[in-house]
Amino acid sequence: MKRLLKSTYGSPIALVLNLLLAYCIFFVARLVYFVVNYSYFVDGLSASSLWMWVRGSLLFDTTAIFYTHILYIVLMLFPLWRKENPVYHRVCKWVFMVVNALSLAINLADSVYFPFTLRRTTTSVFREFDNENNIVGILFHNAVTHWYLILIFIFVLWLASKLYVMPHTDHSSYKSLRQRSAYAVQLFVCLAIAAVATVAGCRGGLQSGVRPITISNANQYVERPTDCALVLNTPFALIRTIGKSDFSVPDYFPSLAAAREVYDPVHWMQYKAPNPASGVRLPNKKNIVILIVESFGREYIGALNKELEGGKYKGYTPNVDKLIAQSVTYKYSYCNGRKSIDGMPSVLCGIPMFVEPFVLTPQSMNTYTSMAGILAKEGYSTAFFHGANRGSMGFLAFANKTGFQQYYGRQDYDADPRFGGDDDFDGHWGIWDEPFLQYYCTKMSEIKQPFMTAVFTVSSHTPYIIPDKYKDVFPEEGIIMHKCIRYTDMAIGKFFKKAALQPWFKNTIFVLTSDHTNLSDHAQYQTDIGGFCSPIVIFDPSGEVEPGMRDGIAQQIDILPTILGILGYGKPFLSFGCDLMTTPMQETYAVNYLNGIYQYVKYGYVLQFDGKKTKAVYSLKDLLMKHNLKGKIKEQAQMEKEVKAIIQQYMYRMINDKLVP
Repeated sequence: MKRLLKSTYGSPIALVLNLLLAYCIFFVARLVYFVVNYSYFVDGLSASSLWMWVRGSLLFDTTAIFYTHILYIVLMLFPLWRKENPVYHRVCKWVFMVVNALSLAINLADSVYFPFTLRRTTTSVFREFDNENNIVGILFHNAVTHWYLILIFIFVLWLASKLYVMPHTDHSSYKSLRQRSAYAVQLFVCLAIAAVATVAGCRGGLQSGVRPITISNANQYVERPTDCALVLNTPFALIRTIGKSDFSVPDYFPSLAAAREVYDPVHWMQYKAPNPASGVRLPNKKNIVILIVESFGREYIGALNKELEGGKYKGYTPNVDKLIAQSVTYKYSYCNGRKSIDGMPSVLCGIPMFVEPFVLTPQSMNTYTSMAGILAKEGYSTAFFHGANRGSMGFLAFANKTGFQQYYGRQDYDADPRFGGDDDFDGHWGIWDEPFLQYYCTKMSEIKQPFMTAVFTVSSHTPYIIPDKYKDVFPEEGIIMHKCIRYTDMAIGKFFKKAALQPWFKNTIFVLTSDHTNLSDHAQYQTDIGGFCSPIVIFDPSGEVEPGMRDGIAQQIDILPTILGILGYGKPFLSFGCDLMTTPMQETYAVNYLNGIYQYVKYGYVLQFDGKKTKAVYSLKDLLMKHNLKGKIKEQAQMEKEVKAIIQQYMYRMINDKLVP
């Protein structure tokens, strides 16, 4: 080893060994965290859970280590031969020790704070104690009562200092220009490799379609929300929440009770809950199938745009048009966000996106549930399907968090010999919609009834390509998105054709919506509110839910209470939407958030509210939003009152972990 440390690669080798030492320091910190809070984690401890914790912790530690050691990596690999001297490498060691001392101290201190929060500390802690003047006293008290943590801190740093590996290189060895040039080239290559590794480490991987990991991804490795704290580390939690806008509770109303009088997100259906002793859990145990179609905006659907282009518009969705003829739809319908990660909580949990995507905020660690979690407790089998890689978009973690019992992704599709395997991979996101929806239908026929499933499609997404065999069938037309919409519509049509042959079909409620909207070529869908126009389609093959276009407003967060209402669910639950089947159409509404503006749709108008005052009011008939009616309509005051109540309820419940009744 000494010989290697004297070579040109002495610094890279020392770097790798010292980064492994950093992993050891993080491991010790997590072990201490576990021991100090053993009573909180012991219930979730098992051989299988331990393995998952280890896997998850390695992922999050990698991200934290690469983030915190960027300067150290650059210093060690800087391709200048003159840096190979004892003084320079002592400076590098000092940087390493300072970085790891801070990381260790933060992790150990957070083990003390955990019982008060049941989560890793995020940047919100700095604002939480912003107005306190006794912080020093609190820190001193905790240092005294947890003196052993100080001893551990000192011992670990002492041991790390002893184990730190120093290169034995000497710049005097590089005398000729050739030797110095060779050194520079070799170190530059090492630096380039390290740069790629650092980016991958900071993101949590370089896989196609995978977003940089956030604290919510910890749910992928745990069974209980509390255990996320053991998978995460505090430097990661702090880094990932820097610059994130935290929620704050406005004081529109003097109390939560006062806000509740105007708006209450806790629903209690009119149905009487069955007696538990009877063995009956729901009056109506229909299967539930949710299709979340990538970028499938309302604009593309001919049946929902009969007045567009003077009544001549045909759209790009003949199969969905046929479905709509047998379904319930609404005159106005909206998504609650503009990203896929906004759509998931909205559709499945009744939680809209305000300020920041919910799953990217510290509040994603709150206790909350979904349609899957609620129905699983009622004896339903639950499963989530996504044709992309497992973990893509954070959907696996989200599904685990919200109560889905099974998850099926690209890898599961590939493993099924009945289908085309990776030959059906689109090369970018996941399995093409046509084969994956067939797979989805097949797997549902193998799931015990009653079941609740959801599928998230991938094909109608950038880079906007379709399988080669359909390029002549669905040629380029209009905008680049349209051929993808036609392809996905065809896939949906084939799905329903196959589903109609299944024994469970007639006893199933289908809901079709999009995660968000996408490219547009009509001005009315390019406005502030037009950009949120998504389909809400409810199809009941039995005919018990009467089809037709209803003169109301629907949004993604209405799906949860509407489905639970159809099923006759008789227990309280939380959703920021309403039951579209029982709510008078004039009382239906929609709410979304766009660049600091809350948009509230009700009473035939769109109100734009910036959190303090109304910026504009537009009639829904004013499709291009040209005429600001602020101060000119009597409904404005009531709309302001209602949107304030929604915001205050939302913020209070987010901050105080009150997302369940």
